[in-house]
Amino acid sequence: MTGKTIALTTFLLILFFACTSKQEADNAAKNSPTPSDLAEKQPEVHGTAIQTVELTNPLNKEWVTAGQGIYDSKCLACHKLTDEKLVGPGWSGVTKKREPTWILNMITNVEMMLEKDPEAQKLLEQCLVRMPNQNITQEEARKILEFMRKNDGEK
Repeated sequence: MTGKTIALTTFLLILFFACTSKQEADNAAKNSPTPSDLAEKQPEVHGTAIQTVELTNPLNKEWVTAGQGIYDSKCLACHKLTDEKLVGPGWSGVTKKREPTWILNMITNVEMMLEKDPEAQKLLEQCLVRMPNQNITQEEARKILEFMRKNDGEK
């Protein structure tokens, strides 16, 4: 084989494998679910009505940190840590105004609260946007509550 023949053969092999890879990639892209498909298939998690909450004193620092992480990823887009409304109401003072069970139920049982609770209904009237179900577990909600308590100045 001459140098030109080897080069041409190499080029054709690369072209063949490149086209096959592109075709396979296109097929995989067509058959793989989109992020919205995955979100639609993910079942919503609804908690059961929370009746009691045991508060820690002093605050559980690990829960505060975990709660802030959850806030940063799921709550920050709609709630400020001040009393200023963004999409939803600001969080400043919420642990002074609301019972812990109310807060946890609002986080984990939004639909139930908006249907049955007059205070939740007033918030909906003020904000004009329903809080979406963020699929937050009761354990995660408890950590968010601990972060809220720290935000409100508890030690």
